[in-house]
Formats: sequence, structure tokens, C-alpha cells
Amino acid sequence: MATKVIKILLVDDQRLFRQGLRSLLEQEKDLKIVGEAADGQDAFTLVQEAKPDIILMDVEMPKLDGIHATRLILDRYPDIRILILSVHNEDERVISAIRSGASGYILKDADHKEFIKIIRSTFTGERIASPFLANLTSRILFKMHDSPEVDKEMEREIKEKYSLTGREEEILTSLLKGKSNKEISDIMCVSTETVKSHLQNIYRKLGVKSRMEAALMFLKEKE
Repeated sequence: MATKVIKILLVDDQRLFRQGLRSLLEQEKDLKIVGEAADGQDAFTLVQEAKPDIILMDVEMPKLDGIHATRLILDRYPDIRILILSVHNEDERVISAIRSGASGYILKDADHKEFIKIIRSTFTGERIASPFLANLTSRILFKMHDSPEVDKEMEREIKEKYSLTGREEEILTSLLKGKSNKEISDIMCVSTETVKSHLQNIYRKLGVKSRMEAALMFLKEKE
């Protein structure tokens, strides 16, 4: 069975960084660079032509920064996964990236093996731990899971407030415990595609775009 090729769009205003990253990623047979852009505005224009699976998006750029570009792109192309790139590891920046719909936030000084691992895991929807992936989701989920009262209370609140079906409630509760799509599918004895379909319905009802936004929303309600 042929390996699925992951199509990547590079967006960064530093040409040398883009060239170096392209050189690094193209050494991998399953990664293909389908385009480059120097700012968020050009990235938005290029997406329709390049049809990337993943966008590596710098956070600070002229014309249109990475946060706003991410929001605009995902409004029109919700299936694309965007990883924000930055030299900073500050919660405010990470939160802004997550709220824009980004799948994660990678530090630019990441080890190249970890960088590639993050890209592949993001593409397949796996949840990973990495010192170079400034991802608030894990911290949020662990904080919520540490409270023994969360499960039953949260199940009741979710169902009543957002009119979720029993199956949707069960899936969201597993998500908030930090379970990956694969783990949820195994627990519920359904396909990962079925889990993804339920999650899309859940996100629509909650008014969010990703599991990260869902986690952030429920953490805020618990505070």
C-alpha cells in the first residue's frame, strides 16, 4: 500500500528560513512542498491553487499575520490543518493561535525529527507530546482530568446546555479526557471516520472549530 503524501504549504517572510525548511522536509518521501508564500495575504491566495493538507504558518509577517491568515483560510477551507511557527513560547500567543483554529504551535528551534513527527501526527489526527509543540491542549486537558468531580458534572452540563445526543456527549467527554480520535474509536467500537463526523457536529453545536477550542471553552467555564 502506497504511503500517503502530505502536501505542505510554507508561509514565512524569511526566505532563508523557507529554503532551509523546504530542504529539510523534502528529504522525506511522504512530505511534498506544494508552494511558498512570504505573508498571510499571499498564502490565502495560494491555498486554492496549491490545495495543501497542512500549512506551516509563521506568526509574525507583513500585510497579514499568521493568526489572521489562519482564521481567514480556515473559514473557507476548514479541512486544512495549520501549524503556527514562532520563536516565542508564550501562552497568550499560543491561545491566539488556537482560537484562530490552528492545530498546533511549533517552536522554530525544534529538533528536525520532532518537527517532522509533529507534522505527520497532525496530519493523521494523533495527539502527541513534544517539548517543541507549544500546545495548550494537553495542559488544559490534564488540569481538567485531575479533578475527580469533572466527569459526571461535565457530562450533565454539556448535555443540558448544548443539546448533544448521547453519543455526542460520550465522544466529547472522552475528548476532554485527552483521548485521541483513534482511542475514542476503539473505546466506542466505531471507525475513526465516524468519530470525526460526530466531532464536526459537536464543534458546530459548541460554536468552536477544534478540540483545542473546546478544551479552552470548558476550562474557562470551570474557572
